[in-house]
Amino acid sequence: MSLTKVPARRKSLWRQVKTSRVLLLMCLPAVAFFLVFNYAPLPGIWIAFTDFNYRDGIFGSPFVGFRNFEFLFKSGQLWILTRNTVLYNVAFIVLGNALQIAIAIMFNEIRLKYFKKITQGIMFLPYFISVVLIGVIAFNILNYDNGALNSLIKQAGGDPVKIYSMAGLWPLIIILVQLWQSTGYGSIVYFAAIMGIDKGLFEAAEIDGASAWQRIRYVILPSLKPTFVILLLFSLGGIMHGNFGLFWNLIGNNAQLFQTTDVIETSVYRMVMSQNNFTTSTAVGLYQSLFGFAIVMTANWIVRRMNKDYALF
Repeated sequence: MSLTKVPARRKSLWRQVKTSRVLLLMCLPAVAFFLVFNYAPLPGIWIAFTDFNYRDGIFGSPFVGFRNFEFLFKSGQLWILTRNTVLYNVAFIVLGNALQIAIAIMFNEIRLKYFKKITQGIMFLPYFISVVLIGVIAFNILNYDNGALNSLIKQAGGDPVKIYSMAGLWPLIIILVQLWQSTGYGSIVYFAAIMGIDKGLFEAAEIDGASAWQRIRYVILPSLKPTFVILLLFSLGGIMHGNFGLFWNLIGNNAQLFQTTDVIETSVYRMVMSQNNFTTSTAVGLYQSLFGFAIVMTANWIVRRMNKDYALF
């Protein structure tokens, strides 16, 4: 009786699977998540190229080509949504990373152990506050009739301000709220990177007579460069995705502010919920994904040309 010989490559693969079975089992929930929520809905992209109706379904609805995209480009709405989404995310990325690095360095310079723990906890707390609660707090501070800000203005003898009608002011408000909520959490990553720096570098710098500012400039900041580049590439992956919860709970359905605050997610949500417009909203979503993919690939290519060790792939 002859036994079938198993190819060496297949045998090696099976051995690796058997050896790493615990790690693979730990990965299963993440794999299932992406399969269900990222890959299974992909056939729905076809809606963007059809005149969708419930009777015929996704693949039975009349094919209209790029007509849904033509409407978006001709209306000018797509440009406004893209501009707002990209500019907000650029502000979040640049200012957020700058503040996170600065705060992480400050934590590192604090010598009092208990004071450091308390300040870290205080900075970390806003991340766990629901955006719904943030929207309620913002409304109670900024609303025209009985908001805390207008109450103070009235007591000082001034005229109340209609902040929910001032479209030019809201980009600043949204950016400040986003930074307040996310900076403390993001600084933990950079603080962990600082803790991983070889202590011998700090000792050598002290022996050479380097001041605190010089240690930060010549030791800490160069050591944080790989972490910054990786986080930047991850952030660019979501540059076309706005923080829907934050924008919707701060702005709601206030058409007076759409010119400066409307992002792709809020626009798609309104199209689906108020107009049942699945075709246009799917077209916007597809455009959003392709645009974001192009940005990630371009940024990764640039980083790879500069230093391939910092690239994602």
